[in-house]
Amino acid sequence: MRIKKICGVLALTLVIAGGTGTVVAAGATAEDAEKAIVAAEEARKMAASVSGEWRDTGKMIKQAQAAQKAGEYGKAIELAGQAREQGMLGYEQAVSQKTLLMPSYLK
Repeated sequence: MRIKKICGVLALTLVIAGGTGTVVAAGATAEDAEKAIVAAEEARKMAASVSGEWRDTGKMIKQAQAAQKAGEYGKAIELAGQAREQGMLGYEQAVSQKTLLMPSYLK
């Protein structure tokens, strides 16, 4: 029982956000995929709240949901991780550019 618990925790901790995607542990579950999708959707909403949602973020979340329904939990987690990263970056980009002083000829 203790080994299963440790493996479960290890599987969750091995979902590491990378520059272009995520590294997913073998044995990912539907619950793991659902958590990743929820986190991606929260990041997307956060970016949208400051008009910083990137074009493909929603598409990636839909692809992750489709992969989850197909039982491809590792793929779903990977796609959701990429979408979450885009959401976070979109938010950061929008917030950082609010105080950007644009030259008058660009306005």
